[in-house]
Amino acid sequence: MKSLMKTLNLALLLALFATDVNGQVRIKDVVSFENNMQSSLVGYGLVVGLNGSGDRSSTNRGSVFTIQTISNMLERFGITVPRRQLRTRNVAAVMVTAVLKPFSTVGAHFDIVVSSLGDATSLEGGVLLPTPLMDPGGTPYAMSQGPLSIGGFNVETRSGEKLRKNHALVGRVPNGGTLTALPDKQNYDFNKPMRLFLLEPDFTTANRIAAAINQVTATEETQYAKALGPGIVELTLPDSLKSYQGAVTFISSIETLPVQVDVEARVVINERTGTIVAGGAVTIGEVMISHGNLTIHTRTTPVISQPNAFSSGGNTVVAEVSNTVVDEEEARNAVIRETTTVTDLALALNTLGLKPRDIIAVFQAIKQAGALRAQLIIN
Repeated sequence: MKSLMKTLNLALLLALFATDVNGQVRIKDVVSFENNMQSSLVGYGLVVGLNGSGDRSSTNRGSVFTIQTISNMLERFGITVPRRQLRTRNVAAVMVTAVLKPFSTVGAHFDIVVSSLGDATSLEGGVLLPTPLMDPGGTPYAMSQGPLSIGGFNVETRSGEKLRKNHALVGRVPNGGTLTALPDKQNYDFNKPMRLFLLEPDFTTANRIAAAINQVTATEETQYAKALGPGIVELTLPDSLKSYQGAVTFISSIETLPVQVDVEARVVINERTGTIVAGGAVTIGEVMISHGNLTIHTRTTPVISQPNAFSSGGNTVVAEVSNTVVDEEEARNAVIRETTTVTDLALALNTLGLKPRDIIAVFQAIKQAGALRAQLIIN
């Protein structure tokens, strides 16, 4: 009883501490708990019920593995058909892939993706036969089946006309997979320390996470969280909370603790699209920016020269006269003060009337001048 009350009191203390956020983020938003990993599953199966758009049945031009798979399937039902006599375009060999969500339990349903493996033209209207799904090591963990949804069509006429919407050779089966066994990496051993992996490794953030956890859980004898590096924080569960229910309550409370994330100052530029993204931690040293536009207009006017009327000689000549005008706008200057924020810089650049392409050049020039206190990333 005392152990249960201690657990409830600790959970309440964690919940009260998490209410004062002050612009901080929850621990669960910046870390991934150990074993919180998605499992990739794959399988090979058959899609039936196609309207003549399946794999070719010719042994010379078609998909030989489709014919062999159909023959093997029929033999399981006690039907023996020579492979050379199989002629069907209503079946397609497919690869079935799925991503198993973390902490899924046996009997859980999940979506599967079905992709054509042979030379089928469309999987529209097909139904996936029961197909086992395995991990990369070949261990089966799930079964999949069901009607496909492709969200499009692919029509081809004999005259060569083609009408296509979306991609008809890949489809989904919503909730078409069923978990039949639990992968080992989905299990937890609460008697061992649990590790929290930072999504963006950083020494300062890792240290703050450990400090936030210890602030509400540590005792005079023991600190339950410690930073092992920029990407890992190790969490040891108290002895009184190592029951499954107590561990779930404790971890749930840890997830909602607020922490101040230390963000690296970055400016990301995509020159292909003219996109600029600057983080809030970016600052600018004192620098002067001058901008002016130079526009050159060139106009060519045709001039026609003809001989005099009733003249015996001469030809009509077409000549061109060029007129070039140079229009240079008045240069505009702006002085960026010390420790300018991204907001101040944006206002200054807008005052100059710069376009995204010009702003990219300005950022590159500021970096070369040594006034950009951030990492410049150009994609």
